[in-house]
Amino acid sequence: MPVEPLQRIAMSWEQYLATPPHPRHEWVDGVVVVSPDPVWRHQRVARKLANLFDSVDGLYGSTSGNVKLPGNRVRIPDAYATTKPEGLFIERPVLVVEVLSPSTRSEDLLRKAPEYAAAGIEQLWVVDPDARTLEVQRLVDGRWQPHAYLDDTVPSGEIAIGQHGAVTVDLLDLLDG
Repeated sequence: MPVEPLQRIAMSWEQYLATPPHPRHEWVDGVVVVSPDPVWRHQRVARKLANLFDSVDGLYGSTSGNVKLPGNRVRIPDAYATTKPEGLFIERPVLVVEVLSPSTRSEDLLRKAPEYAAAGIEQLWVVDPDARTLEVQRLVDGRWQPHAYLDDTVPSGEIAIGQHGAVTVDLLDLLDG
């Protein structure tokens, strides 16, 4: 099955706000980045993590939300956790999750990750279903630093979410075996 490429369409902030929620689209410096809808497995991983974040007292996990970032940017992570449920735009979640797929891999790793760091988001969780890994980065002095790593060799562990508590993640359950 061929990989659908990202589409980039120039438009104003006002035009962006008037667009329907489907298809999935982000706004970056006057350009809308349209992504293909995530596949079922991708959505399931994101939902499982959002539900896990909900289990931490004081955190709210979700798989839908527009994160407003500095520099006129709106990104849609696959999941996130925040300390308060907000409206249409989430200003500063505690953490964001990106589930890698062939069509969005470079966007997630090369473009979004530095934008999330610039916004001061505490953690970035990156799930690679094909490599069967979960890598958690934490923000230290404006840069991402390794915090936790799970793979088939070490498939489970407790991951601290800053001052908010910790979650136990089982990669085998997360990836359905």
